[in-house]
Amino acid sequence: MRINLIGFGVIGKGFARALVRKRTWLREKYGFQPEVVSISDVTGTVVSEGGLDLEKTLSSVERTGRVIDCPGAEEMTGLEAIREVDADLVVEVTPTNVDTGEPGLSHMLTAMEAGKHVVTSNKGPLALEFKRLTETAKKNGVHLKFEASAGGAMPLINLANEILSGDEILSIKGILNGTTNYILTRMTKEGTGFESTLREAQELGIAETDPTYDISGSDTAAKLVILTNAIMGKNTTYRDVKIEGINRITPEAIALAKEDGYVIKLVGTVENGELEVAPKLVPMNHPLNVDGTLNVATFQTDLAGEITIVGTGAGAMETNSAILSDILSIFRNSRG
Repeated sequence: MRINLIGFGVIGKGFARALVRKRTWLREKYGFQPEVVSISDVTGTVVSEGGLDLEKTLSSVERTGRVIDCPGAEEMTGLEAIREVDADLVVEVTPTNVDTGEPGLSHMLTAMEAGKHVVTSNKGPLALEFKRLTETAKKNGVHLKFEASAGGAMPLINLANEILSGDEILSIKGILNGTTNYILTRMTKEGTGFESTLREAQELGIAETDPTYDISGSDTAAKLVILTNAIMGKNTTYRDVKIEGINRITPEAIALAKEDGYVIKLVGTVENGELEVAPKLVPMNHPLNVDGTLNVATFQTDLAGEITIVGTGAGAMETNSAILSDILSIFRNSRG
């Protein structure tokens, strides 16, 4: 399988490292021998029709920080690489944009219109144009896989659509952002204020330099939309979600909640057609009360009752676990 890799930040580099690490295992267990034939970032594209040496490419980009500085790289955009470099599948891992979905939206649509499968961790296009993307995939007879976009290593979409395929999912509730969960956990356990706890999370690399996307609830909202559409068959967008972040939560509010046997968590909920992300009181003994950077989601089903799954959410290796799983699913289906 020949792959165009679009985006070479933390997730893109993590994907390349995962392929290097698991090359022999993939071949011996599945007979799967993927070749990355192009890698693009905002600076340019490096191409090898016979497959790139990923270790050398990683080494070069670690030194310079830019794909364009790799030997043989050219000023070709990711969109041009999708159009011009022969491949079977596009791995789209550019940064999320919940305002326009770009450039990921154009990358995905162009790839599928060219007959290429798409695997992505990019939430923006899916949160804004889910129906358009899935219809484009169907029209062109290709796969669009996005398990990595909503839960990291937790197989939420596959669990609901495959293992629980005989159940109707009536509601979804979850903690879908590790950064906010870490901050609230520390505030609960240490009695610290929001600003100082956020700075600690930034120093540890858990929160971004600009943490707005996480603490505002936007990241959780995008994931909630994807889960709602993929699992419950809805046609919602990011703009349908009522969103409140965690920046106004005080140590006093957390202390009062503890006195009554509760913790405060940022919870995404879809129930009775309503989508909401907001701080909620969660009983201390409830399955949604997970600590640190853990994520958790609970499905209320009509037959199996309540099903809860806990796991690590964001992170390069966790995200690439889901990406690789999606690629293997396409490989197996393509072989018939």
